Amino acid sequence: MAAPNLVNPSSITSKTATLAPTTSPTAIISNAAASGKVVRVTALIVTNLDAVTQYYCTADLYSTARTPNAMNFNKSIAVPAGVAITILGRDAPLYLEEGDSIRLTASANSKIEAVASYELVG
Repeated sequence: MAAPNLVNPSSITSKTATLAPTTSPTAIISNAAASGKVVRVTALIVTNLDAVTQYYCTADLYSTARTPNAMNFNKSIAVPAGVAITILGRDAPLYLEEGDSIRLTASANSKIEAVASYELVG
């Protein structure tokens, strides 16, 4: 695994990802194995589409290189009806090494949407 120089990187590319998570864990952002990059996640926002019912969202860091493979950094957080909440923000970024992913799981299908902002640093 090649870890790029974060102080003086050769490139930084900004990206945005979206996902409508289901009741099965699904990756919103992945850093491919042998990418030669680090992914700096600067924002992760989830929105409850329902105007009446509160739903829940879990976010985990997934890696086949670690045991256990999935570690929750947000477990069943309540997303009130019609509200967007920030799970990760610029003041506390998360770095994905090669082979890592951020996965989301919703308590019900078609009720939560997510938007993530991140940078590919190489």
